[in-house]
Amino acid sequence: MSVVLNTVYVDRIAPMASPSLDDTFRMIADQGASACIVLHQPDAEELGDVAVALGLHELAVEDSAEGHQRPKLERYGSTLFVVLKPALYRDQQEEVAFGEVHAFVGDNFFLVVVKEDPRGRDNVPRALQRMSGKPGLVTVGPQAQLWALMDAVVDGYVPVIDGLEEDINQIEEQLFAGEAGVSRRVYELFGEVVDFQRAARPLVYMIENIHRGADKYHLPIEMQRRFRDVLDHAIRTVERLDTFRQLLQNALTVDSTLAAQKQNDDTKRISGWAAILFAPTLIAAIYGMNFTNMPELSWKWGYPLSIVAMVLFAVVLYIVFKVKRWF
Repeated sequence: MSVVLNTVYVDRIAPMASPSLDDTFRMIADQGASACIVLHQPDAEELGDVAVALGLHELAVEDSAEGHQRPKLERYGSTLFVVLKPALYRDQQEEVAFGEVHAFVGDNFFLVVVKEDPRGRDNVPRALQRMSGKPGLVTVGPQAQLWALMDAVVDGYVPVIDGLEEDINQIEEQLFAGEAGVSRRVYELFGEVVDFQRAARPLVYMIENIHRGADKYHLPIEMQRRFRDVLDHAIRTVERLDTFRQLLQNALTVDSTLAAQKQNDDTKRISGWAAILFAPTLIAAIYGMNFTNMPELSWKWGYPLSIVAMVLFAVVLYIVFKVKRWF
């Protein structure tokens, strides 16, 4: 079975574990109880049975069964369908691992389908069970459980942000130290930041939509405050990701500039040495023609003078290029 949490709230004040999903559905129907259910990677048949019992819309169930959904919030009648992306930063690989969690929020039930969670199988149940010690939130019902889930996902983004920031700081140091392989590292990290933006940015619009429907769907003032707190954290996360993206774009630009500058310096060195060698080569080439009538061929100082001229030209050119900082 894929059931990892099956809790029933009678009168929304007495949380207790239910022995089976059938008992949970019976208590919802007969006693007006509220249920919190978490399924971990259920198969299509199991998800279909739960969907029928809770009256979920077929389109939302189809999306949940197929998976690979973008973060979103959709309403089907009185039921909200929410897709969230929990994240975990793997520092050794310098990559962000994303999960996928689907939540169905009804009047008397909160169903979570965990497709994948890099933070572990117990991450979602642990986040929802935190509410057991908060009677003021328990009485709110499924809306409070949605807040608890969103809050846990956004809080999980904080260590990911910290990990990315540390690696970006390392890249800046490596960039100006001239270490090899920085370009690849910057490009790969840039991709991780972009993927993270796709996961985090929709949360801002989702929570804003919840706020806009607060009066219509009778969201208590206390829950509005708590959703607003999650919204603040989500906005802060998105802003820091925007900063990271700009820093990495600048790093790519600086790396290209430094590479071009190094190439230019190498070209100067090659040109300088070519010029230095040109003068001796020219003199040697002329005197290597072996013509009969050439100046100073019979002079005893002709050979030493040509050698001195070669060395002198080379030294003078070397000093000139050194002053111009070509070497």
